Amino acid sequence: MRSCKEGYTQAAAAARSGFSERTGRRIGTDPVLPSQRDRTRRYRTRQDPFAEVWREELVPMLQAIPSLRATTLLEELQRHHPGRYPDRLLRSLQRRVAHWRATEGPERELIFRQEHPPGFQALSDFTDGSGLGVMLGGEPFAHLLYHFWLAYSGWQYVKAICGGESFTALTEGLQEALWQLGGVPREHRTDRLSAAYRNLATKDDEAARYAEFCRHYDMEPSRNNAGVSHENGSVEAAHGHLKVGLGEALELRGSRDFTDLAAYQTFLQEFIARKNARRRDAVGVELKALSRLPPHRTTDFSTATVSVTSSGTISVRNVLYTVPSRLVGCRLKVQIYDDRLICYLGTTPVLSVARRYYKRNGPRQRVVDYHHLVGALVKKPQAFRRSVFRDELFPLPVFRRAWEALDERVEARKACRVYVGLLHLAAMHGCEATLADHLAAVLDAGDTPDLEAARAAIVPRRPTWPVTMPCCERRCSERSRDRRRCRQAAGDAEYAALADHRPALAGVRRSRRPRGLGQRALPGGTVRTRIGRPRHPTHRPPHGRVRPAARQDLRHFRVRRGTDDPQGPCDGACRR
Repeated sequence: MRSCKEGYTQAAAAARSGFSERTGRRIGTDPVLPSQRDRTRRYRTRQDPFAEVWREELVPMLQAIPSLRATTLLEELQRHHPGRYPDRLLRSLQRRVAHWRATEGPERELIFRQEHPPGFQALSDFTDGSGLGVMLGGEPFAHLLYHFWLAYSGWQYVKAICGGESFTALTEGLQEALWQLGGVPREHRTDRLSAAYRNLATKDDEAARYAEFCRHYDMEPSRNNAGVSHENGSVEAAHGHLKVGLGEALELRGSRDFTDLAAYQTFLQEFIARKNARRRDAVGVELKALSRLPPHRTTDFSTATVSVTSSGTISVRNVLYTVPSRLVGCRLKVQIYDDRLICYLGTTPVLSVARRYYKRNGPRQRVVDYHHLVGALVKKPQAFRRSVFRDELFPLPVFRRAWEALDERVEARKACRVYVGLLHLAAMHGCEATLADHLAAVLDAGDTPDLEAARAAIVPRRPTWPVTMPCCERRCSERSRDRRRCRQAAGDAEYAALADHRPALAGVRRSRRPRGLGQRALPGGTVRTRIGRPRHPTHRPPHGRVRPAARQDLRHFRVRRGTDDPQGPCDGACRR
């Protein structure tokens, strides 16, 4: 049309536009441009296969149950009309159902985005971490991840949970998160956890211990409505990002195996610290709006009272634990944490042990520490062979090999004595790893483990040092002539000193109740040298009547000789 206005003929204008003269004439005479025409097709190209049943059968079912799927509707049609509606019509029916819901169906539920003011809300939830493929000591570690999230700033805390979504796991993780954060939000939101709520009423339905925990931190507990998971969406949506990031961090680490749970927890904390560092500005704003922490923490564990059986065991949450034999017959108060148990006798902590969880319909769980049993077992070594704890009394695989070799090559009673002795050796000297290396070397050489050889190879010999003791204070042994001579020489020197210095002691009066240096009255039979009754320097009382207290008293009044004395000074000491 522009070319026609510029003076070109109809044929030239059509040629310049790239279409035929007839098309150009039609467009020029039509008042509506081609781009403005309604090209919607309002007719069917094939017959509607559901024309007979759509209004009469399918629409009433959709109005009664709007959530019915097209698959279910097609199955109903096939049941009522055999052979008329094959499976290839499923996609056509799905389009018809989707069109009906969009044009005639019921109103849909909407999600209303919320504003989160600083310091108002924190959320907690658990997510399955088994998909990460983490291993502890070479064994797969099936666990949950406790996830704490601040709604405004996105500050988060993560902890590995060994058991389920329990009160202990919730409060222990939440309390640690609050103290790391350094403040308390006004509201704490969870899903409908049975550990926090009884789920019996809409108001005042908190479990007693969880309600007490929230009162301690002055937080308002809240939960989402039943079946409405998006109300906890701030932390629910973060689960996916968390696990994807952890999976990539494990790939960069090069290994998913950790030595123990503490090493894995450290890895989680370092990963989360890097995430939180990126939100430093928002966290700084939120910290100003948080409430202050209370002066101290509160209870984040469960308690149980158990009795120690005559077998030296306790049962906590359907799991059997061994305890030291000295506690048999005592009643212990047990603090149950997520990953450990702490046992108290009164107010004294007597035992801390790693916690194990009972699996429903699974084998009975036992936690056996051979250190608790070996003290009693060494007195009854024959009880080892058929003990119900025998399989748990092999600390390392090489100990099982040692027992199998002993049981095969040695007499039965001696085999029990030797193996129990090896266990006792490892427990008493703390040389389990060293003893394992020794046993491995012996077994690899084709020899039989021997208790005395293991003790000689493992236990270091104590060095023998000469001990210096006053010879005048040791009783003479009839079996040691050297000690007798030393003691006799010292006694002769003392009496000789008194005889030589009688003038110097002339004014000293004898006490009626003679006392030694320790202010203890001397025995009545003690021989003392009186001033004024000189005795010969070589005189010595019988050996049996010389007592340490008397010698101390004599030494107290003795005048020391000088080095120029012809008898020489007495050093008063000998070597044992």
